[in-house]
Amino acid sequence: VQLQASGGGLVQAGGSLRLSCAGSGRTFSTSHMGWFRQAPGKEREFVAAMTWTGNSIYYAGSVKGRFTISRDNAKNTVYLQMKSLKPEDTAVYYCAAKSGGTLRPSEKYEYDYWGQGTQVTVSS
Repeated sequence: VQLQASGGGLVQAGGSLRLSCAGSGRTFSTSHMGWFRQAPGKEREFVAAMTWTGNSIYYAGSVKGRFTISRDNAKNTVYLQMKSLKPEDTAVYYCAAKSGGTLRPSEKYEYDYWGQGTQVTVSS
């Protein structure tokens, strides 16, 4: 699976952005998908994840109620809709895929494939 993230940019606090992650490869539709982010000088942290069936969705506490993860398997794409953005959401956002198995959503070392990242900057 190859992943290409896009949709980042500069937005004012309170604004919205939608990130996209386009995947290629036959196994995308059966891959669990996640979003992580990394701010300067900080560890990469979990943001959101979804099982390949879409039946289970997970969010970090800091984004719950503001961010929504979704996927369109027909388009091999996963999305992260971000609303009510805050300056502390500023980071490089990465999408990741885990090929099958049990999903432990926040365990970044269990993901098999990563996109290149897209920068999100929220100004105050």
